[in-house]
Amino acid sequence: MARSRILGLGTFVPSRVVTNHDLTQWMETSDEWIIERTGIRERRWVEHGSGIGSSDLAAEAAKKALEAAELPKEKIDMVVFATLSPDHDFPGTGVFLQRKLGLRPMPVLDIRQQCTGFLYGLSIADQFINTGMVQYVLVIGAEVHSTGLDVTSRGRDVAVLFGDGAGAAVVGPSDDPSRGILSSHLYADGTCAEDLWVEFPSSKHHPRIAHKELEEGRHYPKMEGRKVFKNAVSKMPEVVMEALRFNGYGIKDLGCLIPHQANLRINEFVQKSLGLPDGRVHNNIQRYGNTTAATIPLCLEEAIQVGKIKRDDLVCLVAFGAGFTWGSVLLRW
Repeated sequence: MARSRILGLGTFVPSRVVTNHDLTQWMETSDEWIIERTGIRERRWVEHGSGIGSSDLAAEAAKKALEAAELPKEKIDMVVFATLSPDHDFPGTGVFLQRKLGLRPMPVLDIRQQCTGFLYGLSIADQFINTGMVQYVLVIGAEVHSTGLDVTSRGRDVAVLFGDGAGAAVVGPSDDPSRGILSSHLYADGTCAEDLWVEFPSSKHHPRIAHKELEEGRHYPKMEGRKVFKNAVSKMPEVVMEALRFNGYGIKDLGCLIPHQANLRINEFVQKSLGLPDGRVHNNIQRYGNTTAATIPLCLEEAIQVGKIKRDDLVCLVAFGAGFTWGSVLLRW
């Protein structure tokens, strides 16, 4: 079986910067309150009314990933698109990306694992490549959250967290059997599904959303923050250690941890739990907020650029999010 590895990364964020001070125009909050609870100082949002969707951000990130991989688009055999903010209810956003990139007919998967989506996508790509079904897979995580947030005091606990952005990886066969994706460890537990969700529109109802639900704001994301925090700081260290043990490593062998960027306080807790120094963990939520399926590639690319990740380093990607879903991917860079 072939080993797969990330051949190229690409990211893209909108040019519009929304600071914590900007948010105080629309809701009762403060820069100090947001930083204390989340670590976030600013995020990127699309210009509302611009008609820009997740596939548009994804297309820009994908072009950069192909360029970094030095791979022509004609070589791509498959697309895996992770998003919780699709361009439309259907068809899947992946086909809009396919059209924008001018890709030939091929398998295109849309997956809905929220914050863990990019890791699920990497795992799918890895399996297809390992079994010889395909050679090159484009894995995308892209979100436009800002058009679906309740930017009032009613929705501030959630609205301050999220940003827009996209990250892409070209995954293909490794020319070095010691480098690449070593293993993936994925989980889901629907017991607490309603603790982080959007209730409406819903196919359980006719109409799928009515004026009453709109007035009550039930089409906006809702979160039980304490439950999410408690589960995240438990599951993320566990699944990191699972990946290391599965491959015969310990925490001392880990070169860099790339955690999902949901809340800096969660990541600080995870880092402390694992006993990792700052130089072996990378965070950038301070400038981008939570871009859900895009956080891992955004953070991974930046860690490489600043020198925290070098060739042959052992790197662990870890995420936790709605569902609840969580997982890790261990790779030799």
